[in-house]
Amino acid sequence: MLEMHSRHAYMFAMNWGAFDLNLLIVFDAVMQERSVTRAGSRIGLSQPAMSHALNRLRYMLKDQLFVRTPEGMVPTPRAELLAQPLRNALSEMQLALEPAVFDPAASDRRFALALNNYAAVVLAPPLVAAVAAAAPAVRLDLQPSGTLDIVDRLDRGDLDLTLGSMDSPGERFATAPLLEDPFVMVMRRGHPAGQRKLSAAAFAAVPHLEISSSREDTGFIDRWLAERGLVRRIALRAPYLSAAPILVQSDLVATLSHRIAQEFVRNHPLQLHKPPYDSPRVRTAMVWHRRLDRHPAHRWFRDLILSVTKSL
Repeated sequence: MLEMHSRHAYMFAMNWGAFDLNLLIVFDAVMQERSVTRAGSRIGLSQPAMSHALNRLRYMLKDQLFVRTPEGMVPTPRAELLAQPLRNALSEMQLALEPAVFDPAASDRRFALALNNYAAVVLAPPLVAAVAAAAPAVRLDLQPSGTLDIVDRLDRGDLDLTLGSMDSPGERFATAPLLEDPFVMVMRRGHPAGQRKLSAAAFAAVPHLEISSSREDTGFIDRWLAERGLVRRIALRAPYLSAAPILVQSDLVATLSHRIAQEFVRNHPLQLHKPPYDSPRVRTAMVWHRRLDRHPAHRWFRDLILSVTKSL
């Protein structure tokens, strides 16, 4: 493997002066999109121009690099070997070429964030408003974290940061705590269970709606009930998107983190109720790659997120 790396380094050293760096941008785009057409749209090149660039790169590297299959362009082992070092290098070059001082009012920079459901409901609206006020030309790309390999995307520079819960992300990442929330019960206004303090038995007996898309561990409820010889009656599982309308039109009760519940109550005829157990806290954090610690634009954006969080 060391010998292979040495040969690669020697080849690039010998041909560096004649090497077209734009070819690396083409390679990186195809590697990420696994489609020549989508890669071309991403970097603003026609399909013939993309194919020509890819053929030049194949000739220079003496490797097919990508093989066309029904599932898309599959990288060869040589392409896999080159992908991460080139992604890192391009990311560093992009950061190096940005202004040394960030002017949010004049910038049209793009920030890509991954958000869990909690952050999408609680943090995204005030963050979008704060960015629009301070940096009207800055573009936000908010992506659902549940569908992404967060660590890989942060490593590659595809994401600026993530908002949510992330266990032990690794020393190369920095973390800043944002919010803590207890759990509360949410039910329709006038629900019988909201008229009194519930015993453990009464809490177990009400029909529960379990949120299937939250990724919040509510197993503590079942353990608390099991210690008292009780079992929770989960009548329905449904995602956040449909939870509030279902609660409004039923006698179901849901257990949600407090700020999520407040958003539901603000927009629907629902009420909050304190659960009969001592609630643990849901912790939300901001995570980013340490190579961005001192980057002016990134520091401004992190400070803005912290400011928005404090206002909540």
